[in-house]
Amino acid sequence: MSRVKMLRALCLATLLASAGTACAQPYPNRPVRIVVPFAPGGAVDIVARLVAQKMTEAYGQTVVVDNRGGAGGTIGTDVVAKAKPDGYTLLVASMGVAVNAALYPKLPYDTLKDLAPLTMLAEQPNILVVHPSLPVKSVRELVALAKARPGQVSYASGGIGSNSHLATVLFEQKAKIRLLHVPYKGLGPAMTDLVGGQVQLIVSNVSTALPFVRSGRLRLLAVTSKKRFALLPDTPTVEEAGVPGYDSSGWYGMWAPAGMSAELVALLNRDVTRILTSTAMRDQLAAQGLQAIPTPPEAFATELRQEIDKWARVVKASGVKAE
Repeated sequence: MSRVKMLRALCLATLLASAGTACAQPYPNRPVRIVVPFAPGGAVDIVARLVAQKMTEAYGQTVVVDNRGGAGGTIGTDVVAKAKPDGYTLLVASMGVAVNAALYPKLPYDTLKDLAPLTMLAEQPNILVVHPSLPVKSVRELVALAKARPGQVSYASGGIGSNSHLATVLFEQKAKIRLLHVPYKGLGPAMTDLVGGQVQLIVSNVSTALPFVRSGRLRLLAVTSKKRFALLPDTPTVEEAGVPGYDSSGWYGMWAPAGMSAELVALLNRDVTRILTSTAMRDQLAAQGLQAIPTPPEAFATELRQEIDKWARVVKASGVKAE
């Protein structure tokens, strides 16, 4: 073997050995970023930070939350869809991921092709709350007021296509009323303006709105799930309160960029499931009105497709479109 060929062989052997060492390094060996496609303060942010804290403790590596709000969650989601599928950029988002394909005619990513479902994280019903200045104390009174003043009663949402937005669109459809939509970049700023009286009502997740109900700054009218919520057993459902067929609950999940190895998908699903099923995590979620629902990746993918179909029908019936 010539000297040149020998040197080439030695270099190749060194490179292969280095690659083998890199592959053998455990995951994660550097900080992990969880992108939340909404502003801080909402339920998505709360869930992400609880999970990130437990992942940090479990891995011994920093897991940070990166809030990338705007465009109904599509900006932050696109960051993850275009990231390297190495497990160091993850997405925690709401059911808004499932509706944006119908809502936005030109998404910069394909929801089903560019994102890899890892697990569902948690679910909770929404609650319908109003500012105390609004002269209603029940859903029936709210519906009556909205019919007397079509398009004048305002509602806040966490953005076009968000859970809070489409849950209210569904409420309008079922109650046969028309409200005035005021979208925000996340539930945090939406709730700030509702408490301040700039808008009049919201359909919000429990964890964000309930503290304001308990302090007397908002009035609770109903829960949005099919059945009553254990945390609020005396509060009627929207259906019980006079709007037949209404049912809308929020859920939150974790995704990775598509193309991630099956081994890493399985590892993350296993580790996050272990976190979600721990007593400490269940207690923390319950304190926020949330129930852990860890899900295998395949089952989450199936649920996601079903949710896309469901909310596409709501979006189509409403005629709403995002720019």
